[in-house]
Parts: sequence; C-alpha cells; structure tokens
Amino acid sequence: MGRIIALDYGLKRTGIAATDPLKIIASPMETVQTPKLLQFLKDYLLKEEVETVVVGMPKTLDDQDTHATAAVRNLIKKLKEKFPSVNIVEEDERYTSKMALDAMIAGGMKKKDRRKKENVDKVSAALILQSYLESHGSL
Repeated sequence: MGRIIALDYGLKRTGIAATDPLKIIASPMETVQTPKLLQFLKDYLLKEEVETVVVGMPKTLDDQDTHATAAVRNLIKKLKEKFPSVNIVEEDERYTSKMALDAMIAGGMKKKDRRKKENVDKVSAALILQSYLESHGSL
C-alpha cells in the first residue's frame, strides 16, 4: 500500500500534498508549474509508491461547473491514461483556498509568505487530501 497524494490543479500552478506512508497525516508538499505536472508525477511515482491521486474538483456553491472544471476533467483523463495502475479520484475543493489562508494565519505564517500563491496552492492540496482521508475513514 502506498501513499495518497492530492492535487489542487490550476492553469498556471498545481499544489501537491501527500500522506505519510501510513496514510495518517496529510502534508503540503510543493507547488509545480502546471505544464510540468505530468513529468513531476512520473518522477515522483518512480521514487514513491502511490496508491491514489486525489484531484480537487472545482464547483460553485450550487454544485455547478466553474471555468476550471473542464480543465480538471481533462487532467483526470490524462492521469488515468498515463498512470493506469494508480487510482484517480476527485474530491470537492470548494472553500479550500479560503481555508488554506485561514490555516496559514492560524499557523503564524508571515504575511509576505501568505501572499505567495504557491503556498496557498499546496496548503489547499493538503486540505483536499485531509477531506478525502476523513470521508474515506483513513483517519
């Protein structure tokens, strides 16, 4: 059994989070430029055993698609083609950016660091992963 990783996909950057090998803790990992995402994942999967990739699915408050939903669905299709042995699932990502900012404030992160979108992206990915773990009884 491997780790679970989560992606907060964006057109420019993608935040990435991962569990520990026991799948207890969801931690922000890094943010990569989206055009380099598939290569990053390929390299990561060569180093680490990953059983599931959780992709944050953007929806509006009334459960409608957003401007980014089609791009995320396209990413999921590519991931399933490129990594057929890995379980690819989606998880609701509503409110994660706001929750990430709140978590960074509560954690004492300096204002200049909170302004860096890449920090928000990887913390958002960790929140998506945390939500997945909680809803699937992994925690």
